[in-house]
Amino acid sequence: MNVDVRPPRKPVEGPSAWVGAELARNPEAWTYRLSGPDIAEIEAASAAVRARGLDIAEIRRVDFPLPTLGPVLDRLRGEVLDGRGFVLLRGLPVEDRPIAESATAYWGIGTYFGSARSQNAKGHVLGHVRDMGLSSTDPRVRIYQTTERQNFHTDSCDIVALLCLKTAQHGGLSSLTSSMTIYNAMAARRPDLLRRLFIPFATDRRGEVPEGKLPWFDIPVFNDHAGHLSAIYAPHYVRSSQRFPEARRLTAEDFAALEMFDRLAEDPELRLDMEFLPGDMQFVHNHTTLHDRTAFEDWPEDAKKRHLLRLWLAAPGARPLPPAYAERYGSVEIGDRGGIVCRGTQLHAPLEAE
Repeated sequence: MNVDVRPPRKPVEGPSAWVGAELARNPEAWTYRLSGPDIAEIEAASAAVRARGLDIAEIRRVDFPLPTLGPVLDRLRGEVLDGRGFVLLRGLPVEDRPIAESATAYWGIGTYFGSARSQNAKGHVLGHVRDMGLSSTDPRVRIYQTTERQNFHTDSCDIVALLCLKTAQHGGLSSLTSSMTIYNAMAARRPDLLRRLFIPFATDRRGEVPEGKLPWFDIPVFNDHAGHLSAIYAPHYVRSSQRFPEARRLTAEDFAALEMFDRLAEDPELRLDMEFLPGDMQFVHNHTTLHDRTAFEDWPEDAKKRHLLRLWLAAPGARPLPPAYAERYGSVEIGDRGGIVCRGTQLHAPLEAE
């Protein structure tokens, strides 16, 4: 039998197919540092919503006016969605400030990138990335609740955003890789394995199962739809789906394709590592960019432990997604998709890790 070894589509061109080693030489190209006037606008808007008594989860863009910074954030959102696929904002004052103030400012900035989605079955629209003393060997645990390395993956939304409040004692670097560059590399080297990644893979829901759904969902890693190539990938959860006898069995060719994808994501030439500082905000386009975190050793004192706030955002002006995404995103409607909602889920923005 003849095997089709042609790439499934033409190579991806443009800024989303970047190489980490090249971007590392010019961090100014993907970093925006908040100015004094920017910070003054943010603090004025934050003070106004607090004076109105708005809960963080109630704040909308219209409640958080940023007359000068707002157009800049709109431009940066365009860079995330249609350009490079990520941006780093630096300089939000967070040290020695109540978490409510930092979370309000962060949420308000986030409204310029999209509307917040639930990040887990508990309905957290404001997430806390913090070690909870857990292990990913428990199939109910998600890796952001541990000190373990995450491995390159995507989240279930258009844009994932992080705000660094506190750093670890050692480790915990943020890493990004272009999934578009991975596509191009596999197309050039092993198009036969690349074609496997356009076939649906079972992915474990890790116990967060929407009503009426199976405990896993099926979706290809790469999806070519309406002129856009998009990637969705959670390596640990693809492999842990095999705990369900009814899920499609991974073949030797599947494992070979996944392992090549992982190797390319981790390639020091392709990946971009960055160290978070308190006040850094990172916005990442899940459909074209993978993110990772290195393992870390935390501080013994609870008050000093590594702590990031996270947003999952449904972005206006985002790309169309194929129907297969609805199995994970709930919907593919632009501006109203993504997140995890199960029976009993109630949306809220906790100010402490739960």
